[in-house]
Amino acid sequence: MSEDLLRYDLMIEAALRDVVRETIESVGREGLPGEHHFYITFLTKFPGVKVPDYLRKQYPDEMTIVLQYQFFGLKLEDDAIYVTLSFNNIKENLVVPIESITTFADPSVNFALQFQNSGDDGDDEGEDAPTPEGAEKPEEKRGEIISLDMFRKK
Repeated sequence: MSEDLLRYDLMIEAALRDVVRETIESVGREGLPGEHHFYITFLTKFPGVKVPDYLRKQYPDEMTIVLQYQFFGLKLEDDAIYVTLSFNNIKENLVVPIESITTFADPSVNFALQFQNSGDDGDDEGEDAPTPEGAEKPEEKRGEIISLDMFRKK
């Protein structure tokens, strides 16, 4: 098999992140239509993520937020989602860069996107991190063909 010099996997990932961008921009302008609502999972250590310290402590690696009933000021700016959510009746401002998102789902229409996070999540364990003796380094997983039919209502 020849090497993928065009990196289709990265192009597809970028296009799918555009779906998230367009969705957030639309809902920020017009509100949630019908029964739509979102589950957004993101890396809390990713550069640019802003969450209150107590939430970062509670969710040190990954956090899922739900945009359904009580969210305020939703907008996309500087390639990040800005939103105010209520946690224990306290309104908190969150900033979630699009690149920090690992999963975006709209259960009302059985739609979900899962992303390979290619950015820096703040961990020191990168591609060049040493592999412990006796451990095998996992193979890099690249582009897969995914049937979107599995997310469509029948």
